[in-house]
Amino acid sequence: MGTAEMTNRLDALENWAAGLLDKLEPVSRSRLARSLGQTLRRSQQKRVIAQQEPDGSSYTPRKQRNLRGKQGKVKRKVKMFQKLRTASFLKLQGDRNAISVGFTARTAKIARVHQYGLRDSAERGAPNVTYERRELLGFTESDFDLIRDKLLSQLS
Repeated sequence: MGTAEMTNRLDALENWAAGLLDKLEPVSRSRLARSLGQTLRRSQQKRVIAQQEPDGSSYTPRKQRNLRGKQGKVKRKVKMFQKLRTASFLKLQGDRNAISVGFTARTAKIARVHQYGLRDSAERGAPNVTYERRELLGFTESDFDLIRDKLLSQLS
């Protein structure tokens, strides 16, 4: 799903839900926002664990490194973003008017570099490299269905 298409879907969902959400009490709206945020965070975490883009395709694999001659334990086949997907890094904020799932501080910089395929250095003093684009955050078709179903179940 392209960015423009996703924006259109979000706008349509927002317009559809606005009238329904106005009928809820502020406390119920806050509770619903928190619940939706937690559900969306779990969805994003599952997608990162599966190493998948929002469209269902796999992340671009890591660049191969020559590890011959290295001393000590060499980790092989470590999945990317193991720590970033945890709740301590993937933060949730929700109130009666908005929900946000994202990263903060240094973690946000790392995530942004991968999300948009930007240039950055892997460590202090290392040369800048262009990272492959790997969308850590994004809506899938099932996320839109999940939001709609949760709203309808709350209102019934």
